[in-house]
Amino acid sequence: MNTISCFVCRRFRLSILGLLLGIAAAFPAHAAEGDLKSIAILDFELIDEMRDTAPATVEYQRLVVARDQLAEAFAKAGLYRVIDLAPAAELMKRLKSEQRLHECNGCEIDIAKVVKADRVLVGWVQKVSNLILNLNIQIEDTATGAVVLITSVDMRGNTDESWRRSVSYLVRQMVDKGQGNR
Repeated sequence: MNTISCFVCRRFRLSILGLLLGIAAAFPAHAAEGDLKSIAILDFELIDEMRDTAPATVEYQRLVVARDQLAEAFAKAGLYRVIDLAPAAELMKRLKSEQRLHECNGCEIDIAKVVKADRVLVGWVQKVSNLILNLNIQIEDTATGAVVLITSVDMRGNTDESWRRSVSYLVRQMVDKGQGNR
């Protein structure tokens, strides 16, 4: 081969390599199941600022649905490996009878340690009015107690659909910002 054809071949190979690297960069890699940090997603809680004039009813069912939707979305998006909370059921029941888990000053870490989770997520919904709600999550490192993520989404409307969309939006934002598996 002459020098010109070697140069062309080399340039062609580099172009193909560059194209392949560009394609790989366009598709974010999901961590393998074994590479994911485990997370204990605690039951969501409701802060009902309307309890005197329009007390919560269906919101309590929606808290369960939102938690389950979030757990499923985390697993599907490869953000975390969700841990079963059954081994900590009695501890959670006792703690929830004494205080709110998102305000318990570290009891959420105790729960996460019982189930051997790397991270713990506490979630709460603040009902400001019948039309304005806020869905909040906080993720903490079980070993250190450090907050690794806190985020929220405002809901306008108090329907099953608005709650589902809010959880989906929150997860989508985490994926887009690379905020999983921290």
